[in-house]
Amino acid sequence: MPAIAVVDYDMGNLHSACKGLENAGATTIVTDSAAELEKADGIVLPGVGAFDPAVQHLRSRDLEAPIKAAIASGKPFLGICLGMQILFDASEEGREPGLGIVPGKVRRFHSEPGITIPHMGWNQLQLTQPECPLWQDMPSDPWMYFVHSYYVDPTDPAVTAATITHGSQTVTAAIARGNLMAAQFHPEKSSQAGLKLLANFVQFVGQRQPSVV
Repeated sequence: MPAIAVVDYDMGNLHSACKGLENAGATTIVTDSAAELEKADGIVLPGVGAFDPAVQHLRSRDLEAPIKAAIASGKPFLGICLGMQILFDASEEGREPGLGIVPGKVRRFHSEPGITIPHMGWNQLQLTQPECPLWQDMPSDPWMYFVHSYYVDPTDPAVTAATITHGSQTVTAAIARGNLMAAQFHPEKSSQAGLKLLANFVQFVGQRQPSVV
């Protein structure tokens, strides 16, 4: 039974993510301890809220270096929603530097007739990395639940694992690079497809041998 650390930095309700991981057979540890992150078999970084407070809270807890070290070591890592955005260099939402683990910027959706901002509700993924462990045994182009006004824009498009279309804009909805994976949508709110994604991550954690990204 893999042990997965869920990072607690006061940026969102962690209960739903923990429940989904536990239903898939994981033991979860909600923590802001660097030692617990190091001991865990995998790490989940959730997040709801604004970019600047998120990175400020992480840094105030001295979690930036442990998170970077865990990813560099090859430990399975899953970012969710704001937990994906703060992996990038910067955001149009704020002024704080991001963690800079994935090159690129977080951008705001452009206003246009017929679309709402925030982008809220169900949207269908277009999988661009079908071999990504998150998509295993999942229907092609699954529907997931989104709530966001900003999206990630990676410098290297090869890290994009799935896209969505909102109005005229097609944007990155998930990324994957070795042991590092992240999703803009909320798996814990995405019914069976989201629970399957969390189960796939738990399975990946159980099978993963450490290797550098």
